[in-house]
Amino acid sequence: MSTELATRFSHVKPQDTSFAGGGLRDFFLYRDLGIADATHGKVVAQLVRANLAPEQGTGWHRHEAEFHIVIMLKGWARFMYGEKETLVEAGDCVHQAPGIPHYLFDYSPDMEYLEIVGPADFKSIDIEAPCAVPAPTPWPVESTS
Repeated sequence: MSTELATRFSHVKPQDTSFAGGGLRDFFLYRDLGIADATHGKVVAQLVRANLAPEQGTGWHRHEAEFHIVIMLKGWARFMYGEKETLVEAGDCVHQAPGIPHYLFDYSPDMEYLEIVGPADFKSIDIEAPCAVPAPTPWPVESTS
């Protein structure tokens, strides 16, 4: 293997990158962990954080990826995987099998998860709904007093 394509050492501290918009979903913020660059696009690792209350969620979609896991670090999220509702809470790890139809439709205001996907430039493809999706839980209204 040539040196320029070899996976490189990477060490990213919290102050090295910040959460930012511009990712796949505008209601989430993303923090790049430097893995896509270190692996030459073989894998992406990013932190994903709730930014806005869920209104319609992600919609039904599937990913063209060889490997995809979500590790919930804080809060919770409700997904549909096929026709099964799944509550993913802090500490849980979900392996999203390649091509599985899913829909993230609800999450807590403090939701934050680690997402690791290969390849880094995986595709997200909208699909027809295989079933109905429950309504999201309204976030508490913050008091201004």
